[in-house]
Amino acid sequence: MFENTCTLPLHADIFTTTLHPTEPLLTVGLSNGIVETFRLPQGNSSDDSADGETSVLSDGRSTIDSVWRTRRHKGSCRCLANSHDGQYQYSAGTDALIKHYDTATGRVVSKFAIPTTTSRPDGPALLHVLNPMSLLLATDTGALHIIDLRDGAMGKRPAQTHYPHSDYVSSVTPLPPSEESTSGFPKQWASTGGTTLAVTDVRRGVLVRSEDQEDELLSSCFVPGLGPKKNRNNGVMVVGSGSGVLTMWDKGAWDDQQERIIVDSSKTGGESIDAVVVVPKELGLGKKVVCGVGDGSLRIVDLVRREVDASLNLRHDDMEGVVSLGFDSENRLISAGGRTVKIWEELSELQGGESDGEDDEDDADADADSDADESDDGKSHNGKRAADSDDDDDSDDGVEEMKQRAKKRREMQQHKLGPMGAHGILGFDGMD
Repeated sequence: MFENTCTLPLHADIFTTTLHPTEPLLTVGLSNGIVETFRLPQGNSSDDSADGETSVLSDGRSTIDSVWRTRRHKGSCRCLANSHDGQYQYSAGTDALIKHYDTATGRVVSKFAIPTTTSRPDGPALLHVLNPMSLLLATDTGALHIIDLRDGAMGKRPAQTHYPHSDYVSSVTPLPPSEESTSGFPKQWASTGGTTLAVTDVRRGVLVRSEDQEDELLSSCFVPGLGPKKNRNNGVMVVGSGSGVLTMWDKGAWDDQQERIIVDSSKTGGESIDAVVVVPKELGLGKKVVCGVGDGSLRIVDLVRREVDASLNLRHDDMEGVVSLGFDSENRLISAGGRTVKIWEELSELQGGESDGEDDEDDADADADSDADESDDGKSHNGKRAADSDDDDDSDDGVEEMKQRAKKRREMQQHKLGPMGAHGILGFDGMD
């Protein structure tokens, strides 16, 4: 279904990524506080590639250009988000700051401190632009702050603060607006944190919180047109868990999951599903999602058949798990984890032109090691000028945070598995 056509190596561990809504721009946030934006090569869907080439990326000549690079935060950059039109971006780091900057140049427009709910700063977990007026900030303590972006309100106290979870917020997914909506922007969103799923309304606060699922919920996405038989247009929420199980929730029935699909099975508990994204309908592949698994693999799950496509063996990395997944403006799958970003194109497109059979081995590895790119005058090899650095701290403490969170997840799974294992299968010593 998908073929890896390009690999982008980086000089530090990736914490977060964001993709521009209309242009092939990828921004990464790294464990050392660096934020960098790259322009990806044109894909098969672009007009420039209509000359019959198998793949623009696999011809061995394409490059990934660094648009700008800066040390945006002390410590690690934990979160990134694009505005709806892509003109601006927001980043949050372990320095307890959120920065608002121009996507094209990286120039900071404004910055403000992350609200504190205790005597010490609260770490950011997620950023999400809900609409042009509201920025959601989720934190490690389970708080969900709604920040008003109008009239220079950034820098003031949050307009609202809710507590949908008792543990750090692991995912936020907006729910489609109702037919009566006049703005066209969502006013409700589902979030996961710890072992629960919750739905929050921008006007009324936390509406509902699910039962304890006894499994850590880590990632989520919404799939339209896949509701129960009598209400197909309702849609479902797909949630990835720490034990390798993908759960499905009918929209509006948030008390408990309706179905389970085992993505990764093991007696001692499957690998965690740290990222999940729905396959765009433009690709014509049906109701499917891509799961980023803790062992570095990518799994394609058919939601109609309720099964994993076992014929595909996609792997992002042999050692590091997948922390981020998304489809860019040209419907290419972008996976990130460890110190690499990979671009995947749909196979039917790649097979549409003539191929000499050797293109698969000609991945355009774009060396993005920005430590070597920048010279004393602030320019990079490609002539692009780096955005002004916000800070000169070279700390890399974010990697330790990531390891501690993964250790906590493993301990939680071992504590909750019991004799029945991760998927309800009774195990006996000495038997396979």
